[in-house]
Amino acid sequence: MALPDTYEKVSHGAPAFFIPSGQYLAFADNHHGDGRLAAWVAQPPGAQEALIAADPKHFFRPPYVGPSGWVGINLNTGLDWGAVAAVIAEGHGFVMAKRRKRSRRA
Repeated sequence: MALPDTYEKVSHGAPAFFIPSGQYLAFADNHHGDGRLAAWVAQPPGAQEALIAADPKHFFRPPYVGPSGWVGINLNTGLDWGAVAAVIAEGHGFVMAKRRKRSRRA
């Protein structure tokens, strides 16, 4: 909620975070029995692959939104909260940039 224009609403039974140009973050707790406590975060092209390759203990390709470049962050594997915040901020900025692109085209 600290990031600009962010609002929360429940999506698919879990907290999700949006800005006017779209969703950038979802919380997942044992989604369909996968055993993970996680955040799913929108990412710019190439970031998902780089994060997973660098640290597969903490990052994964989430179902549904993974093919669109989102990355999953395991929240209970000891990843530093500063790193979690940085990935979330990156997702927020990426989705916010989409809004700026659309408004320039209009």
